[in-house]
Order: sequence, then C-alpha cells, then structure tokens
Amino acid sequence: MSKPFVAILMGSDSDFPVMQSTVDVLKSFNIRCEVKVTSAHRTPAATHSYVKDAEARGCKVFICAAGLAAHLAGAVAGITTRPVIGVPIDGGPLQGMDALLSTVQMPAGVPVATVAIGKAGAKNAGYLAAQMLAVADDELAEKVRAERQKNAEEVMAKDAALQAKLNA
Repeated sequence: MSKPFVAILMGSDSDFPVMQSTVDVLKSFNIRCEVKVTSAHRTPAATHSYVKDAEARGCKVFICAAGLAAHLAGAVAGITTRPVIGVPIDGGPLQGMDALLSTVQMPAGVPVATVAIGKAGAKNAGYLAAQMLAVADDELAEKVRAERQKNAEEVMAKDAALQAKLNA
C-alpha cells in the first residue's frame, strides 16, 4: 500500500478558493492529498465509488467541504469508518450557518468532526487531519508540535512589540 493520504472532497469547484488553505496546511506537513469535486446529491454513486477506492489506496482521513445543505461530509461518513472532517462553506443567504448545521447535526454512531465556517475552518481541517495522522507517526507529531510552538512564539513576539509600543 502507498503512503497514507488525505482526501479533500468538495461539493463544487467554487469551494476550492476556501479549501486551498487545507491543501496548503497539508503540504506544509508533507502530507499527500487528493482533491476532488463530487456531490452527495448530484453524483452519489461516484462519491461512494471514490470513497471506497480511496480507502483501498490508503486514504486515512476524509475532509469534506460543502455549502448550503452541506450533506457531503455526512454522506461520506455513512460510507466509511475513517475519520471525516466537515468544513461548512460560507455562502448563500445564510452565510454558511445552514452548512454548519447540516454538517454538525449527525445521528449518533455516524460522526463528523466539524470545524468553523469558511477559511479558518478549512485551515483547521488540515491541522486536525495532521494531528489524526500524527497519532501513528512520531515524525509528523514532532512537526505538529513545532508548528504549535512557532505559532506561540509569534503571538508572544506580537505582545512584546505591543508592550514596547505602549510603554514608549
């Protein structure tokens, strides 16, 4: 079997500008990913086929992005026992609230880990997938720890700069 990877599924190609953040995070950790447009409603057979094929080829985590009714993550979670992360896309008349509720309201026994609406959620989906994979990969776990430390140092540096400015 090939190296584990993360599959990123989107309900529409218009979701990619948001999901580019997920791809960027995964690439920063050298995690291979595949990106595919597939629909829970319009192409259910193709979605099912892709999920089963991806599992057989070593996919360890599915990240699903959708807006409006946002059933893609739930549909994928119904097909696989691999972790599924749902990213509600901000759009439509409810600005992503409908997508959030559609993604997070799953029946017991079919979980979807749901992140924030939009770009912040897309980034966190990448980080969460990295953390999931890091459970079985010490080298990746160290990269995740180093990223967290770098982020903490950046915040402390910003605070120090602010304190210096306020005390000048």
